[in-house]
Amino acid sequence: MTLISAPRIGIAGITGRLGTLCAEEAGSALVGGLSRTADAERNITTDPATLAKSCDVVIDVSHASTVPAHAAAFAQAGCAWVLGTTGLDQGAQDAVNAAAQHIPVLQAANFSPALTLFLELARQLGAGLPDYDAEILEVHHRQKLDAPSGTALAIGRAVAEGRGVSLKDVARTDQTGLRPDGAIGFASLRGGQIVGEHDLVLMAADEQITLSHRALDRRVFARGALLAARWLAGRPAGLYTMADALKR
Repeated sequence: MTLISAPRIGIAGITGRLGTLCAEEAGSALVGGLSRTADAERNITTDPATLAKSCDVVIDVSHASTVPAHAAAFAQAGCAWVLGTTGLDQGAQDAVNAAAQHIPVLQAANFSPALTLFLELARQLGAGLPDYDAEILEVHHRQKLDAPSGTALAIGRAVAEGRGVSLKDVARTDQTGLRPDGAIGFASLRGGQIVGEHDLVLMAADEQITLSHRALDRRVFARGALLAARWLAGRPAGLYTMADALKR
């Protein structure tokens, strides 16, 4: 393994809100970007293979529909891939897993260091309080497309892992009817320009505990993505998480 101390960084989704912040945080390490519209003056291309050839690592904050094509292009080029896109279907996730056989891939629903530690606490609470009702509430800006959010699902998976069950077997997104035992519930709100709020609530008849995270500025995600990119470049092929990057 030969780590790269100053990796050349590309950004897929560079013209979006988070992509723009990632570009600002990358500074002189930025070599180009990927968008739906090319811009030669800014080294922005529409072709993922072209971007990958000039980069050591790509931060991908684009759209779920682009993931299979990006997976193939980045794996072919041998370019490390930091993937923050959420809302993936099984086909897209399979493409990510396949790419990780050839290149290092760090996949995260949320690049916040604090939220990464939140997930570990959620796992511990799931294990320690297996009979408590678990509910996850997430609130985001009105433009967000997927619900529940990728971060909310990651919290749910952490609770489920702590309980030794699969989230798909216990997730409850339809809140009508009697609450099943062992269910992990989700509620989503959309409005205004809220960056991101997540609450994990575990309830028993005689007590309640709540874990909360509030993102106050999207720049926290950009800084986390850059931390992940600098950590990932030069590592062996495999599928990594933000928790791995924080162990540096």
